[in-house]
Amino acid sequence: MTSAEGVVLTEGQHQYYRIVVVGGGNGGLSVAGRLRRQGVKDIAVVEPRTTHLYKPLFSHVAGGTAPGSMTVRPQGSVMPKGVKWVRDAVTSIEPESRTLMLDGGGRLTYEHVIVAAGIQHDWDAVPGLADAVRAPSGGSHYEIDLAVKTSALLRDLRSGTVIFSQPPGPASCAGAAQKPMYLACDFWQKTGVLSDIHVIMLVPDATIFGIPEIDRELNRKIAAYGIDLRTRAEITAVDAEARTVTVRQGQPQLPEELSYDVLNVEPPQSAPDWLSNLAAPGEDGGFVDVDPQTLRHRRHPNVWALGDAAATANSKSGGALRKQTLALARNLQAVLEGKAPTELYDGYSVCPFTVSRGTVVFAEFDDQYRLKPTIPFWKGLARERRLTWIFDRHILPWVYWHMILKGRA
Repeated sequence: MTSAEGVVLTEGQHQYYRIVVVGGGNGGLSVAGRLRRQGVKDIAVVEPRTTHLYKPLFSHVAGGTAPGSMTVRPQGSVMPKGVKWVRDAVTSIEPESRTLMLDGGGRLTYEHVIVAAGIQHDWDAVPGLADAVRAPSGGSHYEIDLAVKTSALLRDLRSGTVIFSQPPGPASCAGAAQKPMYLACDFWQKTGVLSDIHVIMLVPDATIFGIPEIDRELNRKIAAYGIDLRTRAEITAVDAEARTVTVRQGQPQLPEELSYDVLNVEPPQSAPDWLSNLAAPGEDGGFVDVDPQTLRHRRHPNVWALGDAAATANSKSGGALRKQTLALARNLQAVLEGKAPTELYDGYSVCPFTVSRGTVVFAEFDDQYRLKPTIPFWKGLARERRLTWIFDRHILPWVYWHMILKGRA
């Protein structure tokens, strides 16, 4: 069946496309849009969801500086022109036969496949965590319904203890764990209740971020808000009924129980389970084994990957996708023309830290955690600025909906 809501394959149906993109998020749509604008035809995007989410705004939603409605649009409305939408979920990729198996029982074959399947949230990885985020005092800014819930929890709090946490291991924009915390602290400070609220931030690393210049900026705001920063700390269990978390902290890591009135967590994350056959041999991480510069699979030349699902060395973030999609689209077009891929992704990533309700610390860096500003002569862009708030909160969403998803930026 074909409609404005996409192509739906029934049990046993088969279709062929020259290029199949797995995932209709930022990476999938933007690389499909780039390829189409380069003249490549017969492209399909496989995506089961009927709504598309702009995830960089989730922290603004949780922090009370954006409504949830700003993050959502119908999936059909954001598909690049000339690209087919197959409305289903992929359950496996069989690279030897160039076949994708679909959840609905259909299958797709391809000349090349691009994996942009993102990352999965492992709520059950920590005992009690799944129950805690659904309980009255728990939330997260990594899913839109929980972000809306968190906004009300933080807005209405007048005293007590709030715990924000970042998990160890791979994560999509891991530093985003801090963003609603700063937004809430600024709100509480301006409403005169911050002194009555104990704000705890748990991070798994030795410093708040890992780049000295960025650490200095963030630590200055942490001191100004009186945030209780706990480094080398991770939540190992949650009791939603008692409103307590068990935390392993320090060197050596010793267990401690903390009570909370509000808990906002970034979930543990991992590669989608069904991608395991595309991971490096013996690699338990499960991410697609691509060359981190060309984004082409090391063993299967007709398989490509980008974004959170790819085993690249960069910090996973939506901001990394702009350069990844450019490199992949050019390399794939070269291969289609019988040439070798020569475009290299340089490891760029970005994390805009919303450190107040009107300023941002714009951290741009490479896969070696060295500053890599988009404007090379303006290294001060990493400092707290009003200008970068305007860019992050107001300009980027427009650019996303109207340019990035269409392969134009």
